[in-house]
This record gives sequence, structure tokens and C-alpha cells, in this order.
Amino acid sequence: MANSILMILTNHETITEDHKTGLWLEEFAVPYLKFLEQGYDVKVTSVVGGKVPLDPNSIEDRPEWKAAETALENTEQLSKADANAFDGIFLPGGHGTMFDLPDNETLQYVLQQYAEKDKVIGSVCHGPAGLVNVTYEDGTPIVKGKNLTAFTDEEEKEMQLDEYMPFMLESKLREQGANFERGDKWSDYSVRDHNIITGQNPQSSGSTADRFIRAIEAQTVS
Repeated sequence: MANSILMILTNHETITEDHKTGLWLEEFAVPYLKFLEQGYDVKVTSVVGGKVPLDPNSIEDRPEWKAAETALENTEQLSKADANAFDGIFLPGGHGTMFDLPDNETLQYVLQQYAEKDKVIGSVCHGPAGLVNVTYEDGTPIVKGKNLTAFTDEEEKEMQLDEYMPFMLESKLREQGANFERGDKWSDYSVRDHNIITGQNPQSSGSTADRFIRAIEAQTVS
């Protein structure tokens, strides 16, 4: 029986009236296609369901990504019923995640269940925004004491979007007790701490997916 993966995406599409955002395409397309290549069953969901907006700056004419883009046309809404149905969860990024993932009760519930069961949780770039408010049932943040990475404060400031963010992701993860690691800005850098796998930025999409796959395979063997 094939491993099954739940991907959870943002639906938020505006930073300011003049600055559109959403999902960063590479951070979804590269892992999604790698998971399919592994023969995994992949369910694509989003916070409210329906069409997932793409950050305009992430759109590239890449024929090999067309199947991934098609999967974004009509996603299912994330449900609490998704909490026990998959072998792992993966959260791609994009600035939209900073606005609708952190306080989504359904997402927090689903991630808590996976963390309690020690299942694989993967995320890249701004995707770890979905982890910042998730706790174990005893109230301990799931990122506390974990080695992980995400879009850095330095990278955010270089994009000149820091003043528009509800929080700075690196700083927030550190506040929650994470052992934050990073590579050079805009470099491929990913971290695996047992069953939590994270990547720093879009350039890390492939390596994060590869680490996630290795964790899924190890979980299956065990």
C-alpha cells in the first residue's frame, strides 16, 4: 500500500493593496512532483479550499510544473478528519502562510495529532508559520528544543517585507524554543530533526522534500 501525504496550503493572497501574495509555486511543485515520483498518494488541501492563489513573483513557465499547477485549481478544505489519515504532512510556503496558517484551529488540531503520534511533518520557507502556535496536548510547543530552519529574518528584511509581516518567522520560532539553524541567505539549506523536516527558502524545496521522503521511508520500515 502506498504511503499517503497531506499537503496543506495557504489561501491568503494580499499583503497590501499593491502587493499580492499567496503560495510560492516552487515550494509546492517540487515536493509535490517528488512525492508522486515516489508513488505516494497525495491529497492537496488548503485552509478554506478552492483555488489556491500563487504569489505572482513565483510563477515560472516550467512545463514540468503544469501538473502541480493543475492540482491547485480546486483544493479540498482542510478538515479535522485529515488528522489520522496520512503518513505525513507537508506545508509549502509563500508569504500568504504568515497570515492564515498560524491561527487556524483546524490546522493546529491536525498538526497536534501528528506530533503526538510522532508522524513526519515537513515544511519549507514560510511554511513553518503553520507550526508556531502548535503545541502538544500538555501545552509544550512542538518546535521547542527542535533543530529546524525557515525563512530567515535577514532574508525577510532584504525583501523589504518585514514591516508588513504579522511577525518575523525566525524570531517567532526562537521565542517558541526552537533551535534555529540557517545557511547563507538564499542558499539551499534544510534540516531534519527526527520527524520534523524544514527548509530555509525556495532554493531548499528539493532538499527538504528529499529529507521528508527519507523520513517517510524510515517510518514505514519501523
